[in-house]
Amino acid sequence: MRLISPVASGGTTADVVARAVARKLNEAWGQPVVVDPRPGAGMVIATELGAKAAPDGYTLLMVAASFSVNPSLQAKLPYDTLKDLTPVTMTSHVPYVLVVHPALPVRTVQELVAYDKAKPGALNYGAAGTQNQLAVELLKLRTGARMVHVAYRSSSLAITDLIGGQIQMALGSTLGVASHVNAGRLRSVAVTSGHRASSMPEVPTIAESGVPGFDVSAWNGIVTPAGVPAAIAAKLNRDIVAAVRSPDLRDRLAADGGEVVGNSAEEFTRYIRAEMATWAKVVAAAGLRLE
Repeated sequence: MRLISPVASGGTTADVVARAVARKLNEAWGQPVVVDPRPGAGMVIATELGAKAAPDGYTLLMVAASFSVNPSLQAKLPYDTLKDLTPVTMTSHVPYVLVVHPALPVRTVQELVAYDKAKPGALNYGAAGTQNQLAVELLKLRTGARMVHVAYRSSSLAITDLIGGQIQMALGSTLGVASHVNAGRLRSVAVTSGHRASSMPEVPTIAESGVPGFDVSAWNGIVTPAGVPAAIAAKLNRDIVAAVRSPDLRDRLAADGGEVVGNSAEEFTRYIRAEMATWAKVVAAAGLRLE
């Protein structure tokens, strides 16, 4: 068996989860499960490969948040997200933390939005990658704020400039910002996920800060080519959920600010459809497009 991964080998959450799941399935089934990294093109390369594989249960595909964004962001995809692939389970998610420079006179989402509206163009936010940018664009769409996007190659560079005062706000992982918040170099305002982050339980969510329903995180999950027999799909869900909920993987992700999920195929399907609908509206409102 092979588990196609959309990221290169390394320390990313997707790679960590893919290798842990492959190892657990190998132990459970007594059959090798090989991780096949296929990075590039915003995860489209790996997704196309998974979509066109035989639906015999011997090919799995790790997907991430871009999976639900690409249909609205890219004009032409070499696969149909909903028709060519079948969700198995969401494996994990990592919430973002909205942080600001401590000189900015805001401590809540409502104060941040009010400040932005009172001083149009005064707030610049740093974002590395599509998901970070879209999360702020969603906040803008829901609140009427007008923060200005500044693109970065990596989140660490955005955080460095935020500490230096070159920008006023950014989104970072809990692991990436916790030490700066504790040292007073940054101020945490809210987390983006639907519930509080276990690693920063004192920080409220954006949803409970006056933006109901706001729920954004860097998630990962596993899908199969469409057409996998129901019995095989059920076994895959059962065994992969057991793998991701194992204490060692849970502890490994917690150390990086992540959380395991392991839900049903139906729940994951509904989540993906909801995400696609949300991001289609955000992409249209922000005028974003990749050709």
